[in-house]
Amino acid sequence: MILGITGSFGSGKTTVANIFKKYGFEVINADKLYHGIYNKNKTLRDRIKKEFGTLDRNKIKKIVFNDPKKLQKLNKITHPIIIMEIKNKIQEIQENKKDGVKIALDVPLLIEAKMQDMVDKIIVVKCNEKSQIERLLKKGKHSEEEIRNIIKSQMPIEKKIKYADFVVDNNDTLEKTNNQIGAIIRNIT
Repeated sequence: MILGITGSFGSGKTTVANIFKKYGFEVINADKLYHGIYNKNKTLRDRIKKEFGTLDRNKIKKIVFNDPKKLQKLNKITHPIIIMEIKNKIQEIQENKKDGVKIALDVPLLIEAKMQDMVDKIIVVKCNEKSQIERLLKKGKHSEEEIRNIIKSQMPIEKKIKYADFVVDNNDTLEKTNNQIGAIIRNIT
């Protein structure tokens, strides 16, 4: 069983993925994979530097989240590499755990990257924009304007929900989110 967990920036995808981990799922986090690839893959860094004139991630974020065409270019460079790495991780997990393999992919752009065929079920994590912004501001990595630009650059959550087998409403308490995950587990097992 491979679950694809997606949602908007700051919706709580990783929190939901970590709850699935408690149910015995191996979690593959696309953002963490990308950071590892970025640090090791000179060809990737060279392509990004050529396209954007910098390797500074903060500068690249400012460029791509203010220009949809630049974001498309970045995605065109990075998505094939990330998808290949995810496939490799899935294969590695499947080879090491022969029976009852359960994997949860934490992939913000699962639908945008057309990765639906890699998963058995899609879970969309949603929360209201106010909560997203509050959560992300607490992390202190982005200004409110940057957060709004990133959210605006992503597929609207209403559109993502059309692809969902399950929707987790992450507006409330962690306990309520846990209860929703428990219901999904009961449904898929």
